[in-house]
Amino acid sequence: MRAVVQRVKSSKVEVNGELISEIGFGLNVLLGICQEDTQEDVKYLVDKILNLRIFEEDEKMNKSLLDVGGEMIVVSQFTLYGDCRKGRRPNFMRALGGEGAQILYLEFVNQCRLVLGEVKTGDFGADMQVFIQNDGPVTLIIESKKDF
Repeated sequence: MRAVVQRVKSSKVEVNGELISEIGFGLNVLLGICQEDTQEDVKYLVDKILNLRIFEEDEKMNKSLLDVGGEMIVVSQFTLYGDCRKGRRPNFMRALGGEGAQILYLEFVNQCRLVLGEVKTGDFGADMQVFIQNDGPVTLIIESKKDF
């Protein structure tokens, strides 16, 4: 499981020009799921992201999303598993699609909700427009398999 985590001032998701989700200060999480992912990957990423100290206090990144009471929006993004090493067209063979990916995506969101209460989402599988007002900018890539 792979996540691009961005500290944001705001973020929103639209589908067909219609606003479906929006947050203010917090984290935008783009979440990719691969064929090897399990519940253990979900648990690892939830814990890592919710406790990641990327919010500033005294000019140091010392606070987590939980510490600052920020919001979270999670958007499914299978393209995070696009392999661009060969040729010019990404290979998405490692990405998990369909119902299997949706189950793990929803499990990730639900585990975040158990801790945060409300978590906003995109529309799984839809053609979305994601608007991100990155704060900092602070952008991190987290991989449950710890490949990098």
